[in-house]
Amino acid sequence: MHIRFCLAALLLLPWSCAWAQDDDAPPVRYPAMPVQAGGPDGFVPAGWRMEYWQRGDLDADGLDDLLMVVRMRDPKNVLRNEGLGRDEFDTNPRILAVAFADDTGYRLQFQNHALIPRPDSPVMDDYLEGPESLKIARGAFQVTLHSFASAGSWSMGNATFTFRYQAGCFRLIGYDDDGTQRNTGETTDISVNFITGEAIVTTGSIENDKTRAKTHALGKKPLRCIAEVGDGFEFDPGVPDR
Repeated sequence: MHIRFCLAALLLLPWSCAWAQDDDAPPVRYPAMPVQAGGPDGFVPAGWRMEYWQRGDLDADGLDDLLMVVRMRDPKNVLRNEGLGRDEFDTNPRILAVAFADDTGYRLQFQNHALIPRPDSPVMDDYLEGPESLKIARGAFQVTLHSFASAGSWSMGNATFTFRYQAGCFRLIGYDDDGTQRNTGETTDISVNFITGEAIVTTGSIENDKTRAKTHALGKKPLRCIAEVGDGFEFDPGVPDR
């Protein structure tokens, strides 16, 4: 659904694709988060801040664990934009993390900076719309990525990834993508259950209630750990062409 692009090339504008102070956002180093802490703030590395967090039981031990998103707060990553989009473009990256509760507080289970991409275009909305982008329910957690461009693309929608702790890591068990083409009104909803190996693709239009659903048998395959999923916007759920 989400396509990274050079706005000037798509819109046939006369200026360069270099949109900020520098050709690209400054490179960053992702720190190792503390292994143990007494609460959410204790996992925040120096130079970062806690952005969103949720509590809920993720390992079925009756204790509430932590689902967290921390974000770098380096002013060098806030770039001046001289083209389309926001005048100041915040490219500070994020880290997604989970910590399990234990008798002493919390122990870090994983940290991941790939699933939630680093902002790379000033015309794109924030990929996380707010605290509701994170959710813990029925022993699993969900991360929803938002895609909307103010220029250069008619596509918009949300992609939700569902992970459950199994066999030593958080594995992707579900994927849901709701997409809309703003120019035509066409809608495409994809729902994948990786446990059963089935996907349902529902197409329709914002102009009426008529929809058409098709089920695809993807086959049961080993469930991927979160580290194997990569960039959430580049993820391929393996659904055949409609």
